[in-house]
Amino acid sequence: MQDIFEGGNKLPVIEEFYSLQGEGYNTGKAAYFIRVGGCDICCSWCDSKISWSPDLHSLTCIKDIINNIATTPAKAVVVTGGEPLSYNLDPLCSGLKEKNIQTFLETSGAYPLSGVWDWVCLSPKKHTPPLPSVYNIAHELKVVIFEDDDFNWAEEASKKVNSKCKLFLQPEWSRYKQNIAKIVEYIKANPKWCISLQAHKFMRIP
Repeated sequence: MQDIFEGGNKLPVIEEFYSLQGEGYNTGKAAYFIRVGGCDICCSWCDSKISWSPDLHSLTCIKDIINNIATTPAKAVVVTGGEPLSYNLDPLCSGLKEKNIQTFLETSGAYPLSGVWDWVCLSPKKHTPPLPSVYNIAHELKVVIFEDDDFNWAEEASKKVNSKCKLFLQPEWSRYKQNIAKIVEYIKANPKWCISLQAHKFMRIP
């Protein structure tokens, strides 16, 4: 797949926009978002199923992406998906670092890391677990709670990240009302965890 997209010099971009980060540790911070297409993990509750097929999205040159970012005041870029690590992200990160822009990654961790990152948010999926190498470097572990067994999965994952990694539980959006009270009580009983909410959806911003 990396060869198809010229070694990372082009990416299948679904959308790119300047907004506020809506979830996890960096909630509320301004950032430029790059959502890439292509994901073979295909979670049943995914709220971005349009991202699954890379063929649906136009290939965009890295230089054009960086030029678009330069039209905004952005000091940080969040690369999300889909699954960004399906691609070689070294060229993108190199270009951003030349502009002194911070690089943030949101990943399932299922593929080897590429690129240079100031912050890695790992959101592990039970049916396609992260690689040990990604567990080791994660700055943030964000586990989506859809069903009760996801609490057990969260605990398993928390044992594999480094001691400085921030731990978050996040209700899956479509089951927010069913799960929010459970998550609150769980965190009260297990205070190593914090809650993450998809604040951008409450605020109705991208």
